[in-house]
Formats: sequence, structure tokens, C-alpha cells
Amino acid sequence: MLTRRNTPPSDQQSLEEAADWLIRLSEGELSNLEHAEWECWKASTPERGRAWARAQLLQSKLGGLPPSLAMSALDRPNSPGRRAALGKLAMILAILPSGWGSWKLAESLQWSADYRSAVGQRRELTLADGSRITLNTDSAINVLFDASQRLIHLREGEILVQTAPDNSPSPRPFLVSTRQGRMQALGTRFTVRELQPRTHLAVLEGAVKVELAENRLGPPLIVNAGQRTDFSSHTFGQITVADRYVGAWTKGMLMVDKMRLSDFVGELTRYHRGFVRLDPSIADLRISGAYPISDTQRTLNMLAQTYPILVSDHLNGFWVMLSPS
Repeated sequence: MLTRRNTPPSDQQSLEEAADWLIRLSEGELSNLEHAEWECWKASTPERGRAWARAQLLQSKLGGLPPSLAMSALDRPNSPGRRAALGKLAMILAILPSGWGSWKLAESLQWSADYRSAVGQRRELTLADGSRITLNTDSAINVLFDASQRLIHLREGEILVQTAPDNSPSPRPFLVSTRQGRMQALGTRFTVRELQPRTHLAVLEGAVKVELAENRLGPPLIVNAGQRTDFSSHTFGQITVADRYVGAWTKGMLMVDKMRLSDFVGELTRYHRGFVRLDPSIADLRISGAYPISDTQRTLNMLAQTYPILVSDHLNGFWVMLSPS
């Protein structure tokens, strides 16, 4: 057990303490006294609060500890194996997004949603009116159908929408909302991705009318088939030609044409239960091809076979590093 100090802890010390608590919690239930100590520790300093927020984000992404760390954590409290596991876990926590607010937002977006998908999962839904929704990895939606509307609220992530005609006595509009605005389907098929602080829309069939959340009185924007745009709560972006591969993820593929490796890794990480890091010296390497998103290890091996890239993984593939070969 790490020593608790009365003096304000450093960020590194707080991360090590958070790692220790995370391992203890993975071993089983805490006693009432230990639980009280844990609660007191979390609230004692801002540094510890931030460190524990990172630990919670790790739990939400992985659903537990990486297997190799979990096994090491079973060693005696002062054993070299356990101390090494603490150091590795603290290093992992150090690279996660920080802030209690980030965790609370992620928690409220995902776990209270009507429908959600896990990291690496794609989920298909057929709604009461026959419309179909496909959720991409790590996404969440709420569904509200009433007498006046058919509303999908995208709380996090990305969806593909295929609308169906409304056969109710008074036809209701089909709407998709995000924090940035509201989209009305005009007999259509389209994708919506919320990528803070903007929403990205690509229309595959039909058209979509867009209204901004903070400018409802302004004229709406009509986006037609083959077009894409993005918008904040106040302003529209430009309408451009939609990427022909925009819906490839629904088929389990990530298709790219001369994409920067750093951008590719950013996309691939969405489907990977773990972390992929990139040596900056190869960030601008341009890659093309079709890669399976359901098997990120296979995708990384394909990259290494085609491009001058060395793939090294640690902690059973949880931590992956790409560097020049």
C-alpha cells in the first residue's frame, strides 16, 4: 500500500496512488473502513481528484485492468511484480484525458442513453416506424417518438440513419439532434458524427435540412446527396463533396486514400480497447487501403507489411507503439 501523506501530493504521486486504489478495487470489495479512506483520498486534493478521474476513464474504456497488469497486481503488496504493475498503470493514467468533468460527461452520455455501443462494436437497430439506425463504435443515442415527431438525439459518437416513410395519420418529421443543432431528414440516408465542438454530416441519399442550436431564427442549410458539411451551434461550415468512403465503417472497414498516418491512427484508436501511440517522425506518412476495424491488430500488421513502420505492442496488445522500421 502506498504511503499517504498530509502534504499536497505531486501529480505523479497522485497517479501512483490512483493506480494503487484501482488495483485494490480490482482485487475485490473494500471494507467499510477502506471505502471511507478511499472516499477521503479522492476528495482530499485537486490532484488526487484529477488522478482518479483518469482511473475512471480507463475503467470506462476497458471495463477493467489490462490482463497482464491484473495478474501482476495479485502479487504480495510489496513484491517487485506489484510495484512494476503500479508503475505501468500510473504511466497509462498519465496519458489519459484529465478532469472530473470529462468523466462525468462521458458517463452521462453513455450509460444513461437508450441505446449505446461499446468500443469496437457496431450495433444495428430497427425503430418502430421501420427506420434503421447503425451505431458506430463507442456511440450513444436517445429515441423519442411521439405524436408530433420522430427524434433521435445523438449523445456521443456516430450513426448512420436510413429513414422510412411515416404511416401515422399525421406524418411526423424525422429529426436527429446534437448539441450543435438539429437535422431533418428529407427522405434520406445519411451519417452524423459529433466531434466536439462540431457536428459532421454526410448525405448519401435524399437531402437533410440543418438548423443551428443557437441560431434557430436564421435560415436553415439544405445538404443534398453526395455532399457533406460540419457546423457548430452558431455557424455552418462549407458544403463540400462527401468522401466516397464515409459509410465504409458500417461494413467493418476503414478505407483511406493518401491519409496522414497520424489521422489514420486517430481513427483506428476509436475501435481499439487500449492505446496506440505514434512516433512523430512518421506522422505525415501517407497511407491508402482498406483495413478491418473489427481486428485492429490485423490492421496494424497490414500497415507494417506495406509501409516502413515497426509495430511494437505491450501489455497483451493494450499498449501499441508505431515507429520507423
